[in-house]
Amino acid sequence: MTSEAALLSEVIGLVYDAALDPSLWPRALEQACLFVGGSSGALFWHDAATEQTAVLHLFNEAPDFTKLYLEKYLPLNPCFPAATFCEAGLVYASTDFVPFEEMAETRFYEEWMKPQGMIDALGANLEKGATNSSIVSVRLHEKDGLVSPGARHRFALIVPHFQRAVSIGRLFDQNKAAQAVLTQTLDSVTAAVFLVGPNGRLVFTNAPGRMVLDEAALVTERNGMLFAAAPEAQRALRDALVAAENGNVPADSAGPIPLATSQGRWFASVLPLTSGDRQRTGALHSAVAAVFVRKTSPASPPPLEALAKLYKLTASEIRVLDAVMKVSGVKALAVALGLTQATVKTHLHNVFRKTGTARQSELVKLIAGFEPPERP
Repeated sequence: MTSEAALLSEVIGLVYDAALDPSLWPRALEQACLFVGGSSGALFWHDAATEQTAVLHLFNEAPDFTKLYLEKYLPLNPCFPAATFCEAGLVYASTDFVPFEEMAETRFYEEWMKPQGMIDALGANLEKGATNSSIVSVRLHEKDGLVSPGARHRFALIVPHFQRAVSIGRLFDQNKAAQAVLTQTLDSVTAAVFLVGPNGRLVFTNAPGRMVLDEAALVTERNGMLFAAAPEAQRALRDALVAAENGNVPADSAGPIPLATSQGRWFASVLPLTSGDRQRTGALHSAVAAVFVRKTSPASPPPLEALAKLYKLTASEIRVLDAVMKVSGVKALAVALGLTQATVKTHLHNVFRKTGTARQSELVKLIAGFEPPERP
């Protein structure tokens, strides 16, 4: 039997190779499902503001059901928009948002999930904009059971690698329509990317990276080489780059490197380019590693997300609040959400109680006039 460590290594390798050859994404998702314990997988982006989704890559999902989801059932998915509010990299299960007993009462489950045998899903936002995010998901079917702690742990092990792969895929892939969609929808995400050769020599820097170098608060360029501004961060960066050059450590094994600065919490992550397709791609630039520099705190959230956090609304309550902005009356809300009128009344009552309102019109005024506090 293949060991868990060997399966993890195979998943990681496929994920990074798929970043450079998108035709490998279905295989990478298949291996992710095998490792985690799921039956189907997807890589997609979702915009909570426009209720639009673009499916980029799939494994083991029937095309007819994908078509149905995009054309009919997307607005009925009880996990949105709450799932898009999760911070990038945070692992969640659909049952974290909606208990299975409640999910089973929805049209979404009865008409879309149940015919496929699907009962739960693990997901994570790989990158997050103001209202949209790219998402990787492993779906669990009846034979897999509901999400277990073990499945959640295994999924958490591979999510950081999906995050790096999406970033490196946007960097290298210039002509794939799916990646172009991803780039357009996540244009608010600014990651500084540096390709680094032997001895820390800079061989490529993207536009955000050049801005970071010009500011010189996080990393700097000295004699054509990349340096971290803080001494402790520089030691960690140097060690990571030496290890990447020697090809003797897996990607991201040491974790992100804190970059001490007064500008907030910033981190550098090092991805070795030392195996398979990654080695060939790196060779084009004489690169041994890609260095990503990111800030952890996102921009101020939109009103719906801010209100949801302020009043500690559940995923179902968030959906009701969102729907109140579009339709009026319990009957119309029930139709729009695919819920019974009794369930809508329950969620609406809870929203009224938590927000201190009494009518739908007051909720509309609350969200329309809400301004999230500025971040320090």
